[in-house]
Amino acid sequence: LQNWPAFRRLSAVVVCRSICFFGVASFLSLYVTRHLDGSRAQGTAALTLFLAAGALGTVLGGRLADRRGRVGAIRAGYALVLPGLAALLAAPGPATACAAAVLLGLGLYLPFSVQVTLAQEYVPGHTGTAAGVTLGLAVSVGGLASPALGQLADHAGLSAALAVLFALPVAALLLTLRLPEPAQPAATASRRRVRAS
Repeated sequence: LQNWPAFRRLSAVVVCRSICFFGVASFLSLYVTRHLDGSRAQGTAALTLFLAAGALGTVLGGRLADRRGRVGAIRAGYALVLPGLAALLAAPGPATACAAAVLLGLGLYLPFSVQVTLAQEYVPGHTGTAAGVTLGLAVSVGGLASPALGQLADHAGLSAALAVLFALPVAALLLTLRLPEPAQPAATASRRRVRAS
């Protein structure tokens, strides 16, 4: 059975993640160097930590999905993004910003691969379309939104541009409240219970 309404809601979640990811990736290093008076090396370190944490987040997202379900893993990721953004905006210096970058990397990458597999489960008869749409949106929409975010940063400042990103994980979390968890085969559910115990 094809669940197109859930697929469309998940696609909207992917759009929120894409714009937020590109915004953070674009502004993080600049924020550390210009707003927090950090060195260029510290700005680069923050971006490196963000991407390295993202690699870890992708792995953890898969494991969390196996234990707690795909929708639960997606929610956990976006829930981490909110304190990450708050910590970045409130950071008194580069060290705190680097810690915030780790949270943001984990949070934005936890849902990444999980969203693709969830989309395929919502429309099992169109798995290629599901993967293409979710991966395509993950890359294209954020890139298209980046110029608008850049203009906002030029006119209102980097802090304002980053603050606008707050709305995106909030919207993503609200959308996930209407995402059903796909039914799992009995054997898979049994293995999940064993792991949790």
